[in-house]
Amino acid sequence: MFAVEIIPGVGVDMVKIGDRREVAESRLGAPVHPGRDRRAVYSSDPMLVVTYDADDIVELVEASCSGQHGGEEIFFNGVQLTCRFMDDVVADLAALGHAGTPFDIGVSFEPGFAIFSMSSLRARDLDPDASEDDARAVAEGVAIAPRAYFDYGPPADATPEELEAWLREQGVLPAEAG
Repeated sequence: MFAVEIIPGVGVDMVKIGDRREVAESRLGAPVHPGRDRRAVYSSDPMLVVTYDADDIVELVEASCSGQHGGEEIFFNGVQLTCRFMDDVVADLAALGHAGTPFDIGVSFEPGFAIFSMSSLRARDLDPDASEDDARAVAEGVAIAPRAYFDYGPPADATPEELEAWLREQGVLPAEAG
């Protein structure tokens, strides 16, 4: 198995946030699936999905789990991020001082990346002794972008007042009467 190291908030060596499409494709080749809505899939190892903005500038890089096929896996500071149990990855990153913020399909991290599971791999795919109903999620991919891209909610350490203000900004609570 090989390894690809992410550069949080930036991308991977093959493609970086801010690259023009022609630069990315000079390294990655033509997309195997040009995608819709500015997303393109590349036949790289690991497989990359790149989202471009309206000016064809890279704004998000996603890399997928390859381990089942003997390909390259994604790492950050020596921690394997893909093709492992999500809870194990989160624990290893926490041990390095990287607290995560959970969201619907994964966990985002302050340096500018998120791990996620699309539930296409099951616990039994990694652990043959796992029961059929083992609910452990497998980290199947990593999304890399500037930290602001992953701001889904209020800061984890928000005070009650900050949380209330955030909820008002989101339209969950009515605006304060002025």
